[in-house]
Order: sequence, then C-alpha cells, then structure tokens
Amino acid sequence: MPTAAELRRTAKLHYRRAGLWTKARRGDLVSQLMLHERLADPYPLYERMRERGPVYRSRTGMYAITSHELCTRVLRDPAFARRNEEPQRLTPPGDQGPTADSSFLQEEVSDHMRWRRLVAPAFRPRKIGEYRRRTEEVAHRLLDAALAKGEFDLVNDYASPLPITVISELLGLSDIDVEQFAHYGFVTGKAIDGIRSTRQAVEFRTAVRELDALFAALVRRRRAEPGDDLVSELLRPQGGQELPEREIVGTCQLLLTAGFETTTNLVSNAVLRLKEHPAQWDKLVSDPELAPAAAEESLRYDPPVQYSIRAAREDFEAGGEKLPSGTILMLVLGAANRDHEVFDDPHRFDLTRPDAGSHLAFLSGAHYCVGAPLARMEADVALRVLAERVPGLRLTGDPGRRPTAALRGLLHLPVGA
Repeated sequence: MPTAAELRRTAKLHYRRAGLWTKARRGDLVSQLMLHERLADPYPLYERMRERGPVYRSRTGMYAITSHELCTRVLRDPAFARRNEEPQRLTPPGDQGPTADSSFLQEEVSDHMRWRRLVAPAFRPRKIGEYRRRTEEVAHRLLDAALAKGEFDLVNDYASPLPITVISELLGLSDIDVEQFAHYGFVTGKAIDGIRSTRQAVEFRTAVRELDALFAALVRRRRAEPGDDLVSELLRPQGGQELPEREIVGTCQLLLTAGFETTTNLVSNAVLRLKEHPAQWDKLVSDPELAPAAAEESLRYDPPVQYSIRAAREDFEAGGEKLPSGTILMLVLGAANRDHEVFDDPHRFDLTRPDAGSHLAFLSGAHYCVGAPLARMEADVALRVLAERVPGLRLTGDPGRRPTAALRGLLHLPVGA
C-alpha cells in the first residue's frame, strides 16, 4: 500500500500535470512542448513562438528565447546562471531535480571551470586520435553483427553501444553491460523533462543509486591499482589536494550519461534525416569524407539537446522585454539553430551548408560541451562506416521516438541493407 508521502507526491504530480494541460489547451506553447504534444516535430511549434517575437512569454512563468543571437548572448554571459529554480518549477516541490548534487552541469561557472580543467586532458586532440582507432574497431564489429541479422535496429545495435563502449573505456570500466547502461541513460535523460510520476521517481533514484555504487567501487579499485584512465587521473592530487570521492563519482555519472546519450541521439537523428533526404544520403555515399559535414548539419537541423534553462542574476532587457532578476529562461536551441537571421533557408537539410557549424547544439561560452570533440569524432566514424559499408541502407519500419522534449532522439530505427 502506498505511504502517505507517496500519495502526497502523486497528488502533486497530477496537479502539476493538470496545470500544464490547462495552459496547453489555452494555447501556451511551452506547456504544449512540456506535455510532449509535439515530440514528432516540434519545429512548427518553435516557429509559432518565433512569430510572437524573439522572447515568448509562457504562462508557466518562463520566457522562451528562439533567437540565435539572444541565446548566444545568454549562454556567454555569467549574469545568467545554470543553477536555477527549474527543478521547483517543472518538478514537484521537494523532489530532487534530474541531476545529483555533485553534477557539475548545475554548478556555477567558477566550479564548472575547475571541473573542465580536470577533465579537459581526456578530450585533447591526441587523446581523440587514440579513441578514434578504438571507435573504428567497435563500429566495424557492431556493424558485422548487425548485418548478420539482415534487418536490425540502428539504435540498439549500433548507435547506442558504440559511444557506450568508448566512454566506458575512457572511464576505465570493463565488462560493461551495454543494455543496462543504455537503460541508465534513458532513465536519467527522461528525468530532464521533470519527474512526472511516482514510478518514474523510483526508477530515477534507483538508477542514480546503482550508478553511485558502481563508480564508488571503481574509485576504490583505482586507488589500489591506478591505470591510464580518467578516473585514475582524477584521483591524482590536484594542487596538492585530492578530490573528494563524491566529486569523482558525480563526474563519472555526468560523463557516462552525457557522454553517450547525446551521441546516440546525434547518430540516430542523422541517419533518419539522411534517409528522409535521399539526395543527401547519396552525397555521403559517393563521398564519405562528408561524414563530418553530415554530423554538423544534423546537429544544426535536429539537435539532440533541444533547450537549456537559465536564470537571470540581475535585471535585463531582451527582445524589447524588461525582465527582472530571477527570471527563468528557456533557451530553445532547436529554434535558434533554424533562425533565418543566421542560416539561409534554415529548414533545408543540406550537407554542403557552409555555416552549419554556427549551431548551438553544444551550447556556447563557459558551458560549451567539453566532450564535443569526442561526440563529433564518434559521429564521423559512425556515419562514415555506414556510408562505406551499407550504401543501400534503407528504412524498414517507423522510427520510435524517445518520450522527452529536452533530449531529442530515437528509441528504435528499423533498417536493412
């Protein structure tokens, strides 16, 4: 039988969802997005926001920004904090937000910069070159197994296990359970949209506890037997001081989930868009050197991260709106990446687009994704190997989309050779 606390939490969840539903029915576009009414194609919704101006005032209390210029300004300005009231606004009161306390995604710029200095060596060009050789080996092995089936699921047989294997080896994990790690990524990624049920809250907390235990055990092993992995590097004294174990565990959690979930979505989104635009797929097949361009255009056209939340530390003006300190901003990256003020014919998917790299898929400023070089390399390898080995790749069924608005990707993509 549910406890009194569980019943109260369930009531709050239903109350919050009912509030979003009412606002959505009254035409609030952010509420429609948060209720997942536009998961299949949110881009017409973004254009409706843009028609109201670069800053859209939502009945949720947030302001959605669709302008590339304004999103860039906010991302680069330390006057806009990453740590904010978003968990209280979009998840039940008293519920923990979608990241553990040690996650540096929610830390202020000074702490975040300290973290970046610690993990940056793992993403330098020389290391990316080393990872590339291993990524190519894994990609060919996965594709061998997938092609032996005749028809296969591009997500579960290729796009997901590829980055999971790479990031696990970077962290020093061995004998990984790819399916279990994919589950962790799904559960934690889904929570970014907010905890929507008691069951989801239990699943999330269970995943976090299991990951905590896994990485705490890894830290203990590496203290006793250091290696050349990132965890061993983090255990070495920094400026004469050792990092607390919880910070190392939190860093591992962040790198694991962010390090493969986004890349999985990038690869699967790119393949779907390429097959929806046959002329672009043919270009890639005839010239696999276009693989990096295909990844870049996919990041612009259909980014894995659709929005990011910020809070204003001080009063400011944007798009003609005077907004007070504490205002919650939804930076709609999916809309900014199709801003006609920046990109010519922005709704066209084009591998030869010269300025595709101006997208904000990896954010900008102090929180620019530290793992972007790794994600780009993995996507390059994944798309190049597919184009070279499976030029006749075809869709054999309808894609299954992830039930999240913030993270955009696929659960399934049936394909055949």
